[in-house]
Amino acid sequence: MRVAITTEWMDTFGGGERVLGELHRMYPAAPIFTTVLRPAALPWRLDDWDVRPSFIQRLPLVRRSHLAFLPLMPLAFQRFDLREFDVVISTSSAFAKGVRTRPDAKNLCYCFTPPRYLWDLHEQYVRGRVRAALVAPLLRWLREQDLQAAQRVDRFIAISREVAARIQRHYGREAEVIYPPVDVERIRPDGQPPDDFYLVVSRLVPYKRVDLAVQAATRLRRRLLVVGRGSEEPRLRRLAGPTVEFLGWRSDAEIARLFARCRAFIFPGHEDFGIAPVEAQAAGRPVIAYGGGGATETVVDGRTGLFFAEQSVQALVAALAQFEALEFEVGVCRRNAERFSSSRFRRQMRRAVSACVPDEAPPRWARPRAAAGVSRQR
Repeated sequence: MRVAITTEWMDTFGGGERVLGELHRMYPAAPIFTTVLRPAALPWRLDDWDVRPSFIQRLPLVRRSHLAFLPLMPLAFQRFDLREFDVVISTSSAFAKGVRTRPDAKNLCYCFTPPRYLWDLHEQYVRGRVRAALVAPLLRWLREQDLQAAQRVDRFIAISREVAARIQRHYGREAEVIYPPVDVERIRPDGQPPDDFYLVVSRLVPYKRVDLAVQAATRLRRRLLVVGRGSEEPRLRRLAGPTVEFLGWRSDAEIARLFARCRAFIFPGHEDFGIAPVEAQAAGRPVIAYGGGGATETVVDGRTGLFFAEQSVQALVAALAQFEALEFEVGVCRRNAERFSSSRFRRQMRRAVSACVPDEAPPRWARPRAAAGVSRQR
């Protein structure tokens, strides 16, 4: 069985790239097709990786911002020649699922989400009437491209029930749920009582709603450590009182130590899944989270954390006051996090990939060869 992997881009590192790393561990010989590659942005040595960037890689200024070339990405994935592969695993939050395969091959999409900027949050991404009017035709065209790409998928796998519902709503397709891998072996309780600080680990961008944590900690005069960088940082610093400290980006080892030492992890955004809350629980620490999105699937209300019902400072302040009157068990938090281990992810994904190819498939030499230039159009 020949396997290939597609991913939107490889010039940043986050949750999607952690999934990619696990898939490469499972299928080290599988080539990875992507739009752009910037090795310096990734934590891996890529000497033994077969990464095949698209024509976009050669365009001027692409390394400054791959998003400026978003309209070219549907074409980039359609142009990849994948006829030699039996299964293509497309890890996608945009157009990587839109590849063309042989008629008898399978496109298995591990979907982080249908593109939020096209379907759910486009008003937040495009602010201002003039700008919205200018980009409206482009967004309509990209939505059409996304729908066509979704029709080339044989089987959807979603990272959460939240995303599975979104796939059903936008694409009219069912999706199995396989939660992303979390390195719970690397992050563990340290056996010591927590220090007196709350923790946020996040990109500092508007939809993460870190402003709620900053304002709540300032109002209650609670110590809050914020790990991360992003466009919201100047505004957040203006909102912050003297008990809020911004640490910038820190190493994985230091973040693991902060998880184990914090009083609780604050997760105020509405996320599709959210790896950081699981990492905090792996360290034995509870989570105070907005009660929507993926957090409702990873945090057990009242046992491994607390939910607040609306994204407001007042609601988070009330949740912090409630939290401080309760106690949470380290072992309960840890056992809940273990449900999302990397080994569980690899086991479930291998089963899903194997199910794509019948046990009685004919040998490769006996299969009809696709004519040159012929690819599936669905």
